[in-house]
Amino acid sequence: MTNKYFNYDSYRTKEISFPLGGIGSGSIGLAGNGRLIDWEIFNRPNKMSHNGFSFFAIKVESKGEVKLAKVLHGDQLPSFMGEGRGKYEGYGYGPRRENMSGFPHFSNTSFKGEFPFAEIVYDDEGDPVDVKLTAFNPLIPLNDKDSSLPAAIFTFEVCNRTLEHLDISLVGNVSNPFKRGAVNTYFDQNSYKGFKLHSNFYKDDDPEYGDITLSTDGENISYQSYWYRGGWFDNLTVFWKDFTTPGMFQERFYPSDRNLDDEMAHQKRRDVCLLSNHKSLAPGEKGKFTFVISWNIPNYVNYWNPGGCHEAGCALPSWKNYYSLLFADSTETSRYIFANYERLCTETSLFKQLLFQSSIPDYVLDAISANISILKSPTVLRLPDGTLYGFEGCHTDEGSCEGSCTHVWNYEQVTPFLFPVLARSMRDIDYTSAQFPNGEMAFRLMLPPERTTTDESHKTGKKRAAADGQMGGIMKVYREWKISGDTEWLKRIWPEVKKALEYAWDSTNEDWWDRDEDGVMEGEQHHTLDVEIYGPNSYITGMYHGALLAASLMAEALGDESGVKYREMYEKGRKWMDENLFNGEYFHQKIDLQDTRFPIDPELGEIKYQIGEGCHIDQVLGQWHAHVIGLGYIFDRQKVRKAVESIYKYNFITCLRDYPNACRIYGLNDEQGLLISTWPKGNSPKVPVPYADECMNGFEYQSACQMIYEGLIDEGLECVKAVRHRYDGERRNPWNEFECGSNYVRSMASYSLLLALSGFEYDMTERYIGFNPVVSREKFAAFWSLNEGWGQFTHHKGKLELAVKYGRIGLSKFRSDLLDGKEVSSVTAAGKTISYVREGNVIYLDEVINLKVNETITITT
Repeated sequence: MTNKYFNYDSYRTKEISFPLGGIGSGSIGLAGNGRLIDWEIFNRPNKMSHNGFSFFAIKVESKGEVKLAKVLHGDQLPSFMGEGRGKYEGYGYGPRRENMSGFPHFSNTSFKGEFPFAEIVYDDEGDPVDVKLTAFNPLIPLNDKDSSLPAAIFTFEVCNRTLEHLDISLVGNVSNPFKRGAVNTYFDQNSYKGFKLHSNFYKDDDPEYGDITLSTDGENISYQSYWYRGGWFDNLTVFWKDFTTPGMFQERFYPSDRNLDDEMAHQKRRDVCLLSNHKSLAPGEKGKFTFVISWNIPNYVNYWNPGGCHEAGCALPSWKNYYSLLFADSTETSRYIFANYERLCTETSLFKQLLFQSSIPDYVLDAISANISILKSPTVLRLPDGTLYGFEGCHTDEGSCEGSCTHVWNYEQVTPFLFPVLARSMRDIDYTSAQFPNGEMAFRLMLPPERTTTDESHKTGKKRAAADGQMGGIMKVYREWKISGDTEWLKRIWPEVKKALEYAWDSTNEDWWDRDEDGVMEGEQHHTLDVEIYGPNSYITGMYHGALLAASLMAEALGDESGVKYREMYEKGRKWMDENLFNGEYFHQKIDLQDTRFPIDPELGEIKYQIGEGCHIDQVLGQWHAHVIGLGYIFDRQKVRKAVESIYKYNFITCLRDYPNACRIYGLNDEQGLLISTWPKGNSPKVPVPYADECMNGFEYQSACQMIYEGLIDEGLECVKAVRHRYDGERRNPWNEFECGSNYVRSMASYSLLLALSGFEYDMTERYIGFNPVVSREKFAAFWSLNEGWGQFTHHKGKLELAVKYGRIGLSKFRSDLLDGKEVSSVTAAGKTISYVREGNVIYLDEVINLKVNETITITT
């Protein structure tokens, strides 16, 4: 039976756009039928776009006769009325010609997506060949350079299923995207050949400056530098006649570059290059044809928030893309890819293999893997020094909500484990560029970063810190420290972290979060639902408690006596919260309408946008963070479980059809999901917290993961399954979970599901790792990744084995409740028996064991 979570056909391919690009380098979307869409390589989102006539096609010949000529697309699915608005095109004019849907193509196609790989099978009955496309961009945990390559790699495997020799032409066509001075330049570098598409018009510091390369490593190549230039439909007409003519393609060259100012003409009449890779295949033989589309658009411009630059001719703030400082142009990127292709493909395949071998349900793997793709979307970019920076998501043609927004990125759990260097870069820039002298943190970084605390906008109106974002940042520092074991890094950043925590009770804090230092947030607390919550509540106070406890442990490790005070405040605040904010079923908000500091609406007689007695999805958010980073229980354990039970009971809607939603519609009809807030007792505020009626994926993953941590495994899995049902390829794109825009960062909370289901524990300051799986315990496998290495943990037939598949890891302590009640007969490392001491389910090794690639620690029971 075909797995519906990774395999798509027919209408379930309709919404697919699979991003192919590097971390912070932009991407090209591979549509479910094989089209190249969403050309988001120009330093900004570009949804629903195309790049003229850019596509692949195949020609099959035998004895000088063309047996097959098809575009490597599947059927275009309805509607056929046209797309968007426009004169002489758009709605009422049918599909765009650039879609190539009017030319022979394949009727029987299927799409398989196991990120970071996409496969499309083209298999029409009666054709002399079948074709499989494998497309990817390198994704190698811990190797952020190779995972940031600005390129899309396409390998077509063609099988001759006839009884005669066939001559195959696999043809790539790409349009030159530049409006002025467009030039297509052919090159032959022996091991690879292709075209550099560039412009003679733009200067090297212009935002439009850059180039694209189409290349292949084939030995037998023909090409056309340019499609025929003509009016009407001439270019496409002549292309098809050239394409269906037997034999190699004849060069067409124009000595003059191209200028196209009219946008409609710009799309239809861009110059297109043609590059054909030719092979002869014997009966039954398979041949591989690899193409690379790479790009280099070096000048990233702040178009969304240019500061004081509003007049014509003013130079917008700009900087160089990180990748452009590694590679001089897109052709150099192609050279690097072909020189390292086998390694890039092998290491990416190994990561995918280990992740997908994890013994967790397919829909959970789907949620985890699909949302890693957000790092490959234009939601993120890399600054010149490699620092990772991100929007919250993507609008159609610009970023959605700037600034590596702390309270949105709080939920993201991919970078700290897969790319910890990038996670630490985000912590570093926060504490160097987003902190004011009194410890207050701007929760949105401006670009360039130095503007964040000096920009004129901060001098007008009230600047506001986000309580959840600022406290979450402290817990994230603790996480990065424990993942890396780098206490020197912590020591460098600690003074700023300390100031950020103590801002909670600083006299300059105009929001008086915890001015009386009782360990409870009572003041005005800005948070991720884009409003302020007033008075004590478990949502923000729980984040505060996690920050206090994490800070106390970091202080202790650094010999800072302030940690004693932080722990005392945490203990005092926890006791008060347990006694005052739990109503027997869940935690709630305590509002004092007599407090004159609170903005009470005179007509409503209440404070707008509050939770009150609501059952809020994030009421124990701090406990989720605590589980992920290894702090243990910061809430009362029994109360947490009861609260999570209530979230499932009251907020999980099994059919959204009959549930009223005044907010944004992320779930509807027969779909299911967790709501942000409900009021089981019927006492909702007149104007409740915004987004209360919405299903927002990142929140849902966090809550589902918390259910799993509390032992409500079936309930948590049901919530995850509901989310991925909504992203089934027909309703929505499986590789674009959205919230406030596409490719939304908060959905990367889904990686925490792997941690919860495998019971993953870690502390590289103590060289400690552990696994306590809650599913498939008798035969279990899980991918793991930390600062210096990654690999696989397995349990089968009495053996617990930790294998390093990339990098290295040093271990001195291992724990697993799989050892419970069992005798240990031996512990070996890299095939050698080692000495140890066992205390309960913990194995203490007599010395630090340094494991390299393909070495294992095996515990035999």
